[in-house]
Amino acid sequence: MKTLIVVPTYNEIQNVDALLDALMALQPAVDVLVVDDGSPDGTGRRVDERAMGEPRVKALHRPRKMGLGTAYIAGFTQGLDAGYDAVMEMDADFSHNPSYVPALIRASERFDLVIGSRYVESGGTRGWGFHRRVLSEGANLFARTLLGLSIRDCTAGFRCYRASALRRIDFKQVLAEGYSFQVEMLWRILGTGGTVGEVPIVFEERRHGRSKISRAEVFRAVATVLRLRREKKRL
Repeated sequence: MKTLIVVPTYNEIQNVDALLDALMALQPAVDVLVVDDGSPDGTGRRVDERAMGEPRVKALHRPRKMGLGTAYIAGFTQGLDAGYDAVMEMDADFSHNPSYVPALIRASERFDLVIGSRYVESGGTRGWGFHRRVLSEGANLFARTLLGLSIRDCTAGFRCYRASALRRIDFKQVLAEGYSFQVEMLWRILGTGGTVGEVPIVFEERRHGRSKISRAEVFRAVATVLRLRREKKRL
């Protein structure tokens, strides 16, 4: 299964080389598209340098921070146009361990969307404090309850989509720009009759840099779930 991994970045210069090394060593081989939002630390330039010596590495440069959701949609669109069978998404900071990638790809042979899940048996988190655990578990409970979802990890950002499933999504309808993009994409996949599976992963706190989750992002996530809830009632 020809697979493209989309990795959005902003100021990930401390992580990007090690991540690309790990992804390039995987079997089966994968291609990587780094979508960089004009990182002032030179992340985008470094990916360009790596791409000169490795044709499986590509960079998509955007002029400024434009939102996580739009970064993924830009990457998905490029992957679909290039004819990939599957498109993955993952973070650049090693919170998503590259060693799980083959398991997600294998599971995508059975499901339209495979989620690397923290909240199924054998899944979990490492390095989180009490506040972070409560925030994550509360967000998942909120999304599952209001939207009637059975998926345990609705907010996870480590995923593999079949290209055929992505083609059924009208990206113009996907309005979430931040981390709630994950909930909306799950909602859209299910809305088209897509199948969803979960593979256990252990999520680790980022190796370098600072978390990009803000209080404003939490409020936007709540607004996204409420918007989808209203949409559900209209159906």
